[in-house]
Amino acid sequence: MRPNVTADRVVGIAAVVFAVLAPLIVNTYWVSALLTQMLFLGIVAASLIFLNAYGGMVSLAQVSIFGIAGFVLGNATTTGNTKGMNLGWNPWLGVVLGIAVAVVVALLFGALASRSVGIYFLMITLTYSVIANLFFGQVTTVSGFGGISGISAPGLVGNVDKHPNRLYYVALATALVVYAVLRYVLRTPFGLSLQGLRDDPIRMSSLGYNVAWHRTIAFGFAGLVAAIGGVLFVWWNGHIDPASIDLTATIDVLVIAVIGGLYRLEGAWVGALFFVIINNYSQRISFIGERFHTLIGAIFLLIVLVSPGGLIGLWERLLGLFSGRRRGPVDRLPIEVGRSEPASEGGLPARG
Repeated sequence: MRPNVTADRVVGIAAVVFAVLAPLIVNTYWVSALLTQMLFLGIVAASLIFLNAYGGMVSLAQVSIFGIAGFVLGNATTTGNTKGMNLGWNPWLGVVLGIAVAVVVALLFGALASRSVGIYFLMITLTYSVIANLFFGQVTTVSGFGGISGISAPGLVGNVDKHPNRLYYVALATALVVYAVLRYVLRTPFGLSLQGLRDDPIRMSSLGYNVAWHRTIAFGFAGLVAAIGGVLFVWWNGHIDPASIDLTATIDVLVIAVIGGLYRLEGAWVGALFFVIINNYSQRISFIGERFHTLIGAIFLLIVLVSPGGLIGLWERLLGLFSGRRRGPVDRLPIEVGRSEPASEGGLPARG
């Protein structure tokens, strides 16, 4: 086994062990405000990385899909809000409905954008994000700018303020399952053909593959992952409003993915942890205060200049130095099959 692979696995196992034992190691604030947030933001960022790294599609619509799941869940399960539908249904029914609606919308989004590439795909998905934000802000039947409050978690999770560890472990288990499923899908015939479409869509089309169909299904699957993150968010926050899915939130998820590493699924959670820690502690520094996005923008620029592969790319370079392997100036995208090179393509809410 290659030394780099061994080191990756050792660090990965150590990270999982730390995550499992975190409530015994760190204080409650870290568990509830930082680590839980890191887990669901990592899930949303993982949906973006899946589309980019293995489908060649940089999507800015993941936060809108995340929000759709949250708004549907909020409308279905709450009562007594001045805005929203206040249906008062069972929380688990709200979860199923929220995820289902989000996936249907993601499939529709994907079908409309699947024939575009590069900057055109990016701009179309950005349009989706803007439309979703304006829709929930202006249609008071489902939200309005005040949003929906009082969204409670089901009995399995309970009161998040009184039992923060429950939601943390639910989010941790969900993140591990999402990661394992994503890795599995990438090794299925669908996942392998998606990577082929990323590398050479014209050749794959000539071999009989329906490029638009594959991209649409991939977008829908990524929407499922983002919707799961949206459910965890509204359980954690107890509130969702249009500001939760505005342009700032959309860019924040992209920043998380790029800082962690746009070409490795693990980068989603690495970037999310880095983001929430910087976001939390920079607010306590007087001369930074509300200038957090200036700070994170500077860090983002520095990381992109030093390592296009993000923090994961820096880690791989360090392993390359210690193992004696010379790595190129640009971090490589791991290919699930073979060794062929891929063709190059192309505020998140604080808890209320």
